Amino acid sequence: MNLPEPGPDAVDPAATFLDYLDYFRAEVRRKVADLGDAELSVSRVPSGWTPAELLSHLVHMERRWFVWGFLGEDVGNPWADRDDDDGWRTTGTLDEMLDALDAGGTRTREIVSAHGLTDIASAEGRFADGEPPTLLAILFHVMQEYARHMGHLDIVRELIDGSTGEG
Repeated sequence: MNLPEPGPDAVDPAATFLDYLDYFRAEVRRKVADLGDAELSVSRVPSGWTPAELLSHLVHMERRWFVWGFLGEDVGNPWADRDDDDGWRTTGTLDEMLDALDAGGTRTREIVSAHGLTDIASAEGRFADGEPPTLLAILFHVMQEYARHMGHLDIVRELIDGSTGEG
């Protein structure tokens, strides 16, 4: 999958966001799917996170913003990817987390397709104590989270085995 290029046919902003998010998820999968347990569970960065923890964070981050945040649905422990020291932790095997990443993408696509970009998030769930944002603001936030963490993962993967670039 190649990075979507905006062009004259990109007239549907929601579809463009969804294409970019699909791309980021596919790249995350590509960067971690062939790593062994040792590479997944060892940190290569001073902050201490591992590729498995980053994957878990992305799964939970997307669910926090769209399901718990925008829809206001109960998601159990929305912060299950965080430990008591405000670090990250894993929440399953690699295959379980990749399945959850895919399922989250499907759910995000359903949510975005069923709502307008100016629709306001639920006042329940994540935004019960604050000003609920629009779906557009949530899409921007989630896309920047993926882009930022994809860059982190690019560097870590290069440190692991020298692989660089996009799929």
